[in-house]
Amino acid sequence: MGESALTNGVNGANGVHGEHAVETRPRMGSRSLPFLSDLLGNSLNDRLLFAVPKKGRLNQACLDLLHGSDIQFHRHSRLDIALVKNLPLALIFLPAADIPTFVGEGRVDLGITGQDQVAEHECVMPPTATTGVEQVLDLEFGKCKLQVQVPSKGDYTKPEDLIGKNVVTSFTNLTEQYFKKLEAQQAGNVKNSETTGDAKLKTKIKFVGGSVEAACALGVADGIVDLVESGETMRAAGLKAISTVVDTSAVLIKSKHASDPKLVDLITARIKGVITAQKYVLCTYNIERPKLDAACKITPGKRAPTVNSLEGDGSWVAVSAMVLRKDIAIAMDKLTEAGACDILVMKIENSRTH
Repeated sequence: MGESALTNGVNGANGVHGEHAVETRPRMGSRSLPFLSDLLGNSLNDRLLFAVPKKGRLNQACLDLLHGSDIQFHRHSRLDIALVKNLPLALIFLPAADIPTFVGEGRVDLGITGQDQVAEHECVMPPTATTGVEQVLDLEFGKCKLQVQVPSKGDYTKPEDLIGKNVVTSFTNLTEQYFKKLEAQQAGNVKNSETTGDAKLKTKIKFVGGSVEAACALGVADGIVDLVESGETMRAAGLKAISTVVDTSAVLIKSKHASDPKLVDLITARIKGVITAQKYVLCTYNIERPKLDAACKITPGKRAPTVNSLEGDGSWVAVSAMVLRKDIAIAMDKLTEAGACDILVMKIENSRTH
């Protein structure tokens, strides 16, 4: 994707027009980009560019993550660029499917997208030592599966049944790769998990940008490949999953030629801190010293629990430890059985841990 593509994708989207990208000159750092500016004429060339999904299933979780990381910005209505107030950073709101391309070509420094979108991009643009994206952090939200689905009451029970049939998907590259391997396995053209030969794909892969689950009911497809989160939409459409192409969740990705590596590391540390804070709570309690070892086995903390003697009574200690949020109820029950009292659980707003 060239410079004009970035101008169209960033400046030309939803109200930021091409008149604000009037000249090309080198950007600070290790790459050249068009001279970009927002609608108000503020230069973006001295800012780290951070791509965020503009809509869809990852959008709100990304905005919450940015807020928790103290990345302060105001997005003007209909604009796809937002300047961050407290860091030399600009947020670029793009379709999640386009983010691996912009980051992989070094046009944008950082991005949040799904692992499925990264894999879809890398099917046609395999990463090299100098191109492609680096996956920095699994953000642990937006978890779902890209699955092969067929009508629940139909005759298809395994993915091999769809070879030579019509398959509809928004992920044409991953789907073609999946069925190419499936067809090669059926023909015996697989060696050490790699397909051999260059046989023409028998399965007919068709692209649909949305409402993929309706394709079978409308007679467009014999099967589909689509994302499944809870499975409710799939079941409501009369479909069932027969195979998983890839497991996915949101990831933080970066360019291999980031314009400001130190700022990338800072933002990564902030985001990691927020994710850790969301996963853990702080548990504090009092317990008699002879029972401390048993209690510490219940709440070992990230590295070790913090233990302090209580004033005026050397036989009691106060303990605090980080506990996984999903395990806290069971931990409190076990602590009570072990003799702990005054058990308190507090939310962690943010963190920096290793």
